[in-house]
Amino acid sequence: MAEIYLTRDGREKLIKELETLQKRKPLVQEEIARAREHGDLRENAEYHAAKETLTNLMRRIMELDSKISRAKIIEEQNIDPDKVFIGVTVNLQDEDGDKHEYTIVDLEEADPSANKISVQSPLVQGLLGHKAEETVEVALPAGKSKFKILKIVR
Repeated sequence: MAEIYLTRDGREKLIKELETLQKRKPLVQEEIARAREHGDLRENAEYHAAKETLTNLMRRIMELDSKISRAKIIEEQNIDPDKVFIGVTVNLQDEDGDKHEYTIVDLEEADPSANKISVQSPLVQGLLGHKAEETVEVALPAGKSKFKILKIVR
């Protein structure tokens, strides 16, 4: 499986979520055991709901475990600090003169409300590898747009 790149904070967030889910697992298993005591499992909604909850919980635990095991910490990577790559904060100016600041993160850490955008987004894909002061034409879903890279901060 492919490596994923996370910030230290992003990795810690995944670890905390994993620990929380692992603590919840025995509680859900107890719910299943209690529901099983109520008789006929074919018509026992409580049992089926608990089983579904456990299935979803286990799926997320396995997903988190896999991501954490494949994670590389961005801050520890030897990435050119003068170019747009994952882990940098980039200041842009669009064609209308509006300025934007985004931190480029892995999909797992993306949070548009906090200006953290995924390295897989069309905007970032168009900016990758470019340097400050360059004007880049980026193919976005709404059409092509130009952005001037004002500053890159690691």
